[in-house]
Amino acid sequence: MAISLGLLLGCNTPGPDFRDIRPVRISVGKSTFDVRVDGTRAQAIRLTPEWAPRLAAVAPRGVAAIEAVSGCKARKLDGDQAVLLARLDCGGPLQPLPRSGEYDCEFEHVFEGFGDLICEPAL
Repeated sequence: MAISLGLLLGCNTPGPDFRDIRPVRISVGKSTFDVRVDGTRAQAIRLTPEWAPRLAAVAPRGVAAIEAVSGCKARKLDGDQAVLLARLDCGGPLQPLPRSGEYDCEFEHVFEGFGDLICEPAL
């Protein structure tokens, strides 16, 4: 039983560089992430189970979550379907979400791959 509990606790454990940073929980589409930002780097850990997720399907939601929380553009992305790491460019006009709380986000007005990310506090 202790082994199972340890495995469950490990699902949301940040990497060593993000260990002391409090996450912001944010949902984008059907994915929920804990996002941690450290200067020009960010980590998004996907919390929701998804059937056979592909990086190509999860990455846009992860990038949207990172950009909403950090207020910066994700310029370089690395990782896999569960944990995404991003290098950030914070020179743009994005405004970060407040660092406390949980958010639900949806894409609206999607046209030719572009759209608006609308985030509201989760209830």
